[in-house]
Amino acid sequence: MRFKHSVSITADQFKNIFKLFLYRIVAAVVFYSLTYLILRYGLSFIMESGEFAEIKRLASEFVRILVSSLASGETAPLQAFQTQFHTALAAFASLLIHNLGSIIGSVIGVVAVYILKRFTNGIAQFALGTLISDRMSTHAKTRFATAYFRNIGRAALYSLVYVPLSFVYDLLVLVACWFLFFYIPSLLPNWGVLSVLVAISFTMAAIICLQALKITLIYSWMPAMIVDGKSLPAALKGSVADIRRDFGRRLGGFVVACYLIVAVNVLFAVATVGSGLLLTVPLSFVFLIVMQFVNYFESNGKKYYLTNGEIWQGEEEDDVPDIKNAK
Repeated sequence: MRFKHSVSITADQFKNIFKLFLYRIVAAVVFYSLTYLILRYGLSFIMESGEFAEIKRLASEFVRILVSSLASGETAPLQAFQTQFHTALAAFASLLIHNLGSIIGSVIGVVAVYILKRFTNGIAQFALGTLISDRMSTHAKTRFATAYFRNIGRAALYSLVYVPLSFVYDLLVLVACWFLFFYIPSLLPNWGVLSVLVAISFTMAAIICLQALKITLIYSWMPAMIVDGKSLPAALKGSVADIRRDFGRRLGGFVVACYLIVAVNVLFAVATVGSGLLLTVPLSFVFLIVMQFVNYFESNGKKYYLTNGEIWQGEEEDDVPDIKNAK
């Protein structure tokens, strides 16, 4: 039922999907332009180095080697690629060490731009959460700009803590899945192409499940700040304390949601030659935020409006709307 309600509320927020999309496009253009300028004028010697060229060559070769391994059933090319890539990475690291002084400033600049981009996106997501909360609580239609500037202080504080925590988690997931992908074929050397398929399958499953786990662990953080007006420390503490309650149900819902998001984005990307991603990517962000609020309302026994004006009373109550007693 939570999944069904999340789909309905997401459909009700359809016009805000485009507002979030436009916001992220403008932010991306600005911050990627700044990143390009920093890299172009601060790290031009790296971009023009042979070590960096080798990294780029191997990156472009990865897909070809993967396809070749799948076609031939041999895992040796993948193992050889891993060795070559680690060698090239070591040579690239040596280049960085010898030019450490001139790199530090540029790296700080790039990291600052990246964090600022994630920071501004976090503020927009917080504003979107406010729109969703207002719609679910009082059936109000709050304007995006109003929600954005009305909550910019709390949204900035939320993003200031959430962005670095999320970055570290995603980095650890990336590193773990990288080693998982190359470790599985080494355990199944006689399986040929099947070992590569198993590695791809397990790696994708690990990425999706770990992302679902991240959302499950912090699902009540932002909703608690918006719906109940809790402070950031109190909301974060409550999210941690609430991990065990109804954990399996929430995790299962978010796993299904993440799998569905991947399937829909891949399908639209292939069927529309990439243009469909302009719709499905922001839709995915909105849907995950809606799911957090639906889980928060239902886990805490709060009634909320559905898109047709009915109020969800709770699974053990009558489904008759009760506007007078709704909160």
